[in-house]
Amino acid sequence: MINLLNYNQVQLAEYFKSIGEKPFRAKQITRWIHHFGVHDFAQMTDIAKSLRDKLLQEAEISLPTVQLEKISNDDTRKWLIGADVANSIETVFIPEDDRGTLCVSSQIGCALACTFCSTGAQGFNRNLSVSEIIGQLAIANKSLRQEAGYDLLSANDRIISNVVMMGMGEPLTNYDNVVTAMQIMLDDSAYGLSRRRVTLSTSGIVPAMDKLKEDCPVALAVSLHAPNDALRDVIVPINKKYPLKDLMAACNRYLEKAPRDFVTFEYVMLDGINDTVEHAHQLLNLVKNVSCKFNLIPFNPFPNSGYETSKPSHIRVFRDILMQAGYVVTIRKTRGDDIDAACGQLAGKVLDKTKRNATRIPIEAV
Repeated sequence: MINLLNYNQVQLAEYFKSIGEKPFRAKQITRWIHHFGVHDFAQMTDIAKSLRDKLLQEAEISLPTVQLEKISNDDTRKWLIGADVANSIETVFIPEDDRGTLCVSSQIGCALACTFCSTGAQGFNRNLSVSEIIGQLAIANKSLRQEAGYDLLSANDRIISNVVMMGMGEPLTNYDNVVTAMQIMLDDSAYGLSRRRVTLSTSGIVPAMDKLKEDCPVALAVSLHAPNDALRDVIVPINKKYPLKDLMAACNRYLEKAPRDFVTFEYVMLDGINDTVEHAHQLLNLVKNVSCKFNLIPFNPFPNSGYETSKPSHIRVFRDILMQAGYVVTIRKTRGDDIDAACGQLAGKVLDKTKRNATRIPIEAV
């Protein structure tokens, strides 16, 4: 059976042509599946019965299975979603007064092995399919619309206004599936999100950043976390392949077509590791030619990480140095840490296929 959740509208049109149907059916089906959340062909009332019968025989709309849902004291929600028998992923919804943000995973685990990240500590199993990526958005939408208050909203009223590709995995090492899923998010017949409201976060896969600029230029966040190559080589090992000079140049190239006129640099605050006054001045020198803002992230502990969160006073001093240089700086508010849903805490269940003690990171350029 063909899972139609794996197709964007262009791909659906090709599918319908291949079975002798008119390509315009793709727009109709896209609206039913993603805009209205209808996954039963029989309920798609403006589709000819003959086509509905054909689809019932050879196609399906199949979501991943929700294994567990947790709600934090601050109303953050986390879903544990089964990807297959041995593996699961995590998806997080963060409600705020002016927006609702869904943090979406792109892989089961992660091969990049950033030392401060719980996902990286789990190892890597495989890339998620398009249906498993866009399915997280569908699952969250369906679940939230059943809640008191949200259940009164029409299909045109968005609960999830922003999507960040910041969950488990490095999105740009699952390039094709992530781009297809984001194209569905942006499609006016599906979720209709603007490119400014979909953000992809990468550790810096430079060739894929250049490709994304041409294929699907959404808002860009870069997991920077260190102001020099020597430190970043240790805590973000992909830096050995794509060092900071190359990464900064790639950021400037991306901005040529980005929906926002800045890159957001994410910087986890690790006590005594990357949070000194000297580090702040090194950071200013590093980004001096890149239009950017900073998101400082207090480290969220997980077992055996070996790191501690920077002291609040150190974070404030670090922030003030950047702000005094004229940069916009936010300190990320920790959300959902009581249910392990905060930044860097997502782990899911991963049957690791990597050799975690290996020194070489298995990344192929896109």
